[in-house]
Amino acid sequence: MTLEDFNYKTIPLKNDYEGAVTATIISAKSNKAGRGAVLYLHGFSDYFFHPHMTEAFLNAGFNFYALELRKYGHSLLPHQHVHYCKQMEEYFEEIDYAMEHIAHESETIALLGHSTGGLLACLYAQKGVYKSRINRLVLNSPFLEFYKPAIKRSLGKFIAGPMAKLFPYSAVKEALSPHYTKTVHKDYNGEWDFNLDWKPVSGIPAYYAWIHAIDKAQKETRKHQLSVPVLIQTSEESASPRKYSKEVEEKDIVLNVKHIKKYGEQLSYRVSFKTYNKAIHDIYLSKKEIRDKALADTINWIK
Repeated sequence: MTLEDFNYKTIPLKNDYEGAVTATIISAKSNKAGRGAVLYLHGFSDYFFHPHMTEAFLNAGFNFYALELRKYGHSLLPHQHVHYCKQMEEYFEEIDYAMEHIAHESETIALLGHSTGGLLACLYAQKGVYKSRINRLVLNSPFLEFYKPAIKRSLGKFIAGPMAKLFPYSAVKEALSPHYTKTVHKDYNGEWDFNLDWKPVSGIPAYYAWIHAIDKAQKETRKHQLSVPVLIQTSEESASPRKYSKEVEEKDIVLNVKHIKKYGEQLSYRVSFKTYNKAIHDIYLSKKEIRDKALADTINWIK
C-alpha cells in the first residue's frame, strides 16, 4: 500500500486570524467485516505518511482515517505560519468534521494520537462535541509534559504567554533535535520516505503562542478524568544526546517517558500502558519487530 492508494479530501474551515484555513482528511476502507474506525492525529512537525500502519488496521477489519490538521502537510497554505495556533481547541473544528464524516459509516471510533496529536486527542475526548463517539483512546508517546529540566520548563511556560502577546510570531527556532528526523528518513539513517519540506530535519519553529497553547492544554487534561479507556504506548527509555549515537535509534529523544507515565496514569478511570524496548519516539516508526508488536497490541486492545 502506498500513499497514492488513499482518498484525500480537503476540508474548508472558517477563516482564522491568518485568513483562509483548510484541513485534510485521508481515508482507506477495509474489505473485511467492519469492526469500526480508527482516526489518527499526527504530531508536531509532522503529517500522515504511515501506510504500513493503515494496512495493519485494514487487515484487522477497521476503516482508517487520518487528519492533517490546519497548517500542517497537505493543509498548509502559502500565507500561513506552519503549525501556528493560539489554543489547541482551534483544531476541534476539523476533528468535528471527521467525526461527522466517519459516523455515516462506523458506529465506533478509536481515536489514535501521536505526541502533540496525543495531547489533542486527550483534550478532545474531554471537551469535544462528539467525545461520546470515541470508544477507545490510543496514545503513542503523548505530549503530556515538556522535555526540559524543571527550571527550564517553568521559565519557558512563564514567558510564553507574554512573548506571544508582545511578539505574536516570536519562536524557539531549534525546538526539535535534527537527530530524530535523521533517525527515520531514508536519506539518512531511517527507512521512511516523507516530504522534508513538511517534516524538515532542522524542525520547525516552536512559536511562543503554540508553547502557551500546549501548556494550557496539558493543564486542562490534568483537571478531569476521561470516561473512555486509554492505551498509552511508549519507549522504555528516554535520552537527550547532543551528538548522533546509538541512543538516538533506540530511545525517545523527544519526550520524557517518566513524564508520560506520571501524567498518563491520571488521564482516565482505566489506563493501560505498553512499553517497548529500543523504540523511538513514534513507536510505529520504530524497527519492524517493535512496530509490528505495537500495532498488534493496539489492534487487540481496541477490538
